[in-house]
Amino acid sequence: QKRRRAATARRQHLKSAMLQLAATEIEKEAAAKEVEKQNYLAEHCPPLSLPGSMQELQELCKKLHAKIESVDEERYDTEVKLQKTSKELEDLSQKLFDLRGKFKRPPLRRVRMSADAMLRALLGSKHKVCMDLRANLKQVKKEDTEKEKDLRDVGDWRKNIEEKSGMEGRKKMFEAGE
Repeated sequence: QKRRRAATARRQHLKSAMLQLAATEIEKEAAAKEVEKQNYLAEHCPPLSLPGSMQELQELCKKLHAKIESVDEERYDTEVKLQKTSKELEDLSQKLFDLRGKFKRPPLRRVRMSADAMLRALLGSKHKVCMDLRANLKQVKKEDTEKEKDLRDVGDWRKNIEEKSGMEGRKKMFEAGE
């Protein structure tokens, strides 16, 4: 029990250490993103200086509206490109899925059907030939083999045993073997 407790305590300590490391990494990433955001804003958005006259203010508004329109056009273009590529990606993934053969196949059931019914189902009304499979079988004649003749000649087995019983039967078997 002491070993189990030690092992569980060690596991708990390792888990807590891993969680602390993960938390510090997340904080570092958030700080790096914030710095990157500030750099981007400083680079792309100059500080706002409001002009004093009405005419200069109107020109500033016109410039801002022109920038907004250009950014909207870029956003729309990138959105259309994104939709197009996502549609292509979806089509390609569907083709890949089909090529792999991962689509669900329906369970097949056994259907008892005669050859005539199968041909009728496949060919429709064109099928008029009756398919009797037994009619085309060969007729095989049984040939009498020597074993069968011997078996017929032996007759009743009780009679055969009575003849071979005793010393006389053994003498007959011995003589027959020579």
